[in-house]
Amino acid sequence: MTATLLTFYLFSSVILISSLMVISSKNPVHSVLYLILTFFNAAGLFVILHAEFLAMILIIVYVGAVAVLFLFVVMMLDFNLSREKDNLLQYMPFGLFIGIVFICELIIVLINTNLDLANIQILANPFSNFSEMTNTQALGSVLYTDYILYFQLSGIILLVAMIGSIVLTLRERTGVRRQIIVNQLDRDASSTELKEVASGEGIDI
Repeated sequence: MTATLLTFYLFSSVILISSLMVISSKNPVHSVLYLILTFFNAAGLFVILHAEFLAMILIIVYVGAVAVLFLFVVMMLDFNLSREKDNLLQYMPFGLFIGIVFICELIIVLINTNLDLANIQILANPFSNFSEMTNTQALGSVLYTDYILYFQLSGIILLVAMIGSIVLTLRERTGVRRQIIVNQLDRDASSTELKEVASGEGIDI
């Protein structure tokens, strides 16, 4: 068994175990942490295949942004675990049906596929015209020359989507107190009043 094949088995086994822990963990925070572990090991598989750009994107985008965002959102939400268990039992038959269908499809694919893990080959550099460059450098050279228009167009679409989501959520709400910077800067010590507020009680405005 070569070192490449051994590394493949190691990363793949960790991905399978951590993926199962994502859906079986009782604590949502632990599920997100297992998801981050899955992303890291998937990046390791991309490195084995000499696709270091995909590995870098997987770590920077998914681990550094998406998974961490999930983690903060889950930590800020107040989950009622007892209610979640009731929902789990309610949708258990449908989930089992989908799982059985998915497993049957995987079995059919494996039966009709000649899978020989002993003959795993490292992918050659697909950029034959950039033999002296790494995959990341060659991909950047092609992306910013031949496909620069499509690349910029996708950036504009994402920018418009981001502005649209901000406009849709930024609306005037009645009864909401907003911070007015100008009024705060105009205040001086004479207009400031100190009040003693008891713990657990508010003040009348």
